[in-house]
Amino acid sequence: MTARYTAGSTKILSALKAFGDQEDNDIDIGETALLLAALDQPDADLMVYREHLSKIAADVAALVPGTSTHNVTKRMRALSDVITSDRGYLGDADTYDDPQNANLINVIDRRKGLPVALAIIYLDVAHRLGWAATGINFPGHLMIRLERGTVRSIIDPFNGGIERNVADLRALLKQMAGLDAELQPGHYSPISSRDTLIRLLNNIKLRALSGNDPERAAEIMDRMLLIAPRRLQLLQEAGEFYAGIGNLRRAATVLEEFLAQSTNEARRQEAATLLHQVRSRLN
Repeated sequence: MTARYTAGSTKILSALKAFGDQEDNDIDIGETALLLAALDQPDADLMVYREHLSKIAADVAALVPGTSTHNVTKRMRALSDVITSDRGYLGDADTYDDPQNANLINVIDRRKGLPVALAIIYLDVAHRLGWAATGINFPGHLMIRLERGTVRSIIDPFNGGIERNVADLRALLKQMAGLDAELQPGHYSPISSRDTLIRLLNNIKLRALSGNDPERAAEIMDRMLLIAPRRLQLLQEAGEFYAGIGNLRRAATVLEEFLAQSTNEARRQEAATLLHQVRSRLN
C-alpha cells in the first residue's frame, strides 16, 4: 500500500518525486492527484479527502457481494450508483473551463469536474478494490474501461457513469472531431495512471496559456516533469515550451536531460538544434 503524506509542501514535493520514480501503473492515482491539488491548496486537510475516497470504495464494495465480485456489470453499476447517485458527482458542462475542475480537492468539494478528474475518482476506487480498470485514450473525453478476462465495459464518468457502447463512442467522436471522424483502434488504447495524471495537468496548463499566464503554465509543466521524469516526449515538449516562453536555463536543463536519455536520432537532432539555439541566447 502506498504511504500517505501530510500537506506540507516539502513533503508533497518529496512524495511526488517518489511517485515519479515508480513504474507507471504502480502509482497511487488518487493520492498523487490529491498531492498535486494540495500544491495549490496548502491549507487543505488531505486526510479528509483520503477518507472520502476510502469511504466511497467501502460503499462500492458493499454493493458487490462476494457471490458477484467477478461480475463486471455489477461493478460498473456499483461505481455509478455510489459516485454519481449517492455522492452527486457530475461533469461540469456549465463552467467546463473553470480551473477548479482539474484540481481533485476542488472536484471533491464541488462534486463536479472534467472527465479526467472524475475518471481519477472512479479509477482510485476500482484500484482500491483490486479491480482491473484503466483510462482509455478516447479524444477529448476520458473514459474508463473495467474488465475481467474477456469481459469489458466502458464507463463515461462525465455523464453519470453510464455505460458506453460502440455507437455511443462513434457519435461522441463525430461530435468532437467532425462527421468524417471514425473510431480507430487507438481510441480504445489503455493509458497508464501516470499518463492520466499528465492529461489532468495538461488541462490546467492549456487553460493557463489561454489566459496568457505563462508563469502558471511553466509551474504546471514542472509538476508534469516531477511525476514523469523519464517521459521522453514530455521532456522534448517541455524543452520547446520553456524556450518558447523565454525560460532559457530551464529549457537547456530539460533538453540536456532529453539528450541523455533519448536514442531516437531524428528527435535527438531536433533537440540538439534547439539546445544550440538556447545556449546561444544565454551567452
